[in-house]
Amino acid sequence: MTAVSSVLVIGGGCAGTCAAIQLRKLGTAVDLVERNPAWGSYGAGISVSGPSLRALDTIGVLQQVLSEGRGSDGVEVYAPSGRLLATLPTPRVGGAHVPGQAGIMRPVLSAILEQATRASGATVRLGTAVKTLEQTPEGVAVTFEDGSRGRYDLVVGADGLFSRTRTQILPHAPVPQYSGQAVWRAIFQTPPEVKSVCMFMGARTKVGFNPVSAHEMYMFVTEDRPVNEHLDESRLVPELSALLAPYEAKAVRDARASLGPAAKIVFRPLEGLLVSPPWFVGRVVLIGDAVHATTPHMASGAGMGFEDAIVLAEELGAASSVEAALQKFQQRRWERCRLVVENSRRLGEIEMTGGSQEEHTRLMHQTLAALVQPI
Repeated sequence: MTAVSSVLVIGGGCAGTCAAIQLRKLGTAVDLVERNPAWGSYGAGISVSGPSLRALDTIGVLQQVLSEGRGSDGVEVYAPSGRLLATLPTPRVGGAHVPGQAGIMRPVLSAILEQATRASGATVRLGTAVKTLEQTPEGVAVTFEDGSRGRYDLVVGADGLFSRTRTQILPHAPVPQYSGQAVWRAIFQTPPEVKSVCMFMGARTKVGFNPVSAHEMYMFVTEDRPVNEHLDESRLVPELSALLAPYEAKAVRDARASLGPAAKIVFRPLEGLLVSPPWFVGRVVLIGDAVHATTPHMASGAGMGFEDAIVLAEELGAASSVEAALQKFQQRRWERCRLVVENSRRLGEIEMTGGSQEEHTRLMHQTLAALVQPI
């Protein structure tokens, strides 16, 4: 028995696909609509934390992620020279069979979740989006941009940082804010010395490597950048090369020498968003980046979306009414998501200002301790 029999999921990213998969396990009829006719995801790699791997195990795609990505344990922290400073543990919170972390190509993760969504029995519609939502106490009447219509017991807005669903139901909600940092990502062949996650700590930049398959790794570089700007493709290689120039570590030097089209460089200004409750109005609820988009300092952005999907389905499956389910979902998710967004934002501020390393360490430990707890 569930509180809903038909659901529309808006958005085919991590949160939306996982919501569709979990809701189908309840026997709920699910339509998923995605504006991008090609679906999929562009970009380089993504780091997946231990708690996020635990969530993927619940969703049922963990083994595919580990098979097509690469799991590992521990984080090695280096000086720019290549001198080892520390080795940080990554507990196996998902169980002895689940590594402490993993890396995977973003398009590969997207393909796994898309395949699982279709296999779940959800109906997928690509190349269109929601035009209007009209609510009644019994349901939501939806008009799509292609002219078609539908009626649902519940609508789940999982349409990301710039969510149109959020604008429709919460017109006074905050808008995404630029953090003052940007991240670069690129792909390389994995050198023998990189066996797990490695980070090289510069004065105002941080370089990291994370294996994403048996033979490839992705590099991430965070930098302070006062202006939120788009970079033309012609600027990518020279600017990233300049950021890597101060690092003497062999792995970083080799990566710098390999910069080019094959590296598939992606540049992205870091923006965040935290919407205070309510996250729902009537029978329309927001999940994932639509209400709690975080910077990547805790490698938990996608993971919070995975967890949202799990908790939403659990509460809809247990509650006698939609309102009761959505209230309980919001109650269970708010503090955990708030902690990730606000602590990640603060970590970035400390990095930009050269602030207290003691505070940085304390926030890292506080957040990790919270995330290993059950959702």
